[in-house]
Amino acid sequence: MSGPQCCSNPPFLDSTYGEGYVLEVGGLKSYVTGSPASKTGILLVSDIFGYEAPKLRKLADKIAASGFFVVVPDFFYGDPFLYENVEKSLPVWLKSHGWEKGFEDAKLVIAAMKSQGITAVGAAGFCWGAKVTVQLAKPDYIQAAVMLHPSFVAVDELKEVYVPIAILGAEVDKYCPPELLRQFEDVLSSKSEVNSFVKMFPGTTHGWTVRYSEEDECDVKSAQEAHEDMLAWFTTHVK
Repeated sequence: MSGPQCCSNPPFLDSTYGEGYVLEVGGLKSYVTGSPASKTGILLVSDIFGYEAPKLRKLADKIAASGFFVVVPDFFYGDPFLYENVEKSLPVWLKSHGWEKGFEDAKLVIAAMKSQGITAVGAAGFCWGAKVTVQLAKPDYIQAAVMLHPSFVAVDELKEVYVPIAILGAEVDKYCPPELLRQFEDVLSSKSEVNSFVKMFPGTTHGWTVRYSEEDECDVKSAQEAHEDMLAWFTTHVK
């Protein structure tokens, strides 16, 4: 995850972007959007650029428009990866932002969501966030999971998944190449008790669902297709 592909087309972070608002959820500053009265919630676990990425918040608003209460926490405590911080390269940054801490924080956020009356939760993880999400995809945490262009997710981790899970992958992705996607699919296909869906999007690269180029019509179309697949998965399984 230390190569350029992981960091391509970084967002211009904007703390004011979106139709929602920021408040503390489970001890983490979070962007929230949707009706607080909803009984179904979606947790979005960001990539390395964090919860102020406009396209991530735009996606959160889209999910909320379908009736979900959506929470996008700041898992990095105000310290997302920034290219311009020359003293903190990506490998150095990752040492301070491990998935184990992200998993523990995510459990606190989910507990806070449920304490507010939400009875069913889905989680989607992007790149860095996918490894947190696969750990949540075990009994008692969430009702459904989606991983989008995952990074550092091992095949054996899929063996421990017990909730419906969708994996949406890029065609050109050194962190989750098509051959790894096929291994994921083979493992999940052997688990007849788990609903699963694995899809590779031709012509796409790692990170595209939240870092697509507005000028690239194919990129935008593929991102929208992935968003619709994710939303359909949650609509079916988070209830």
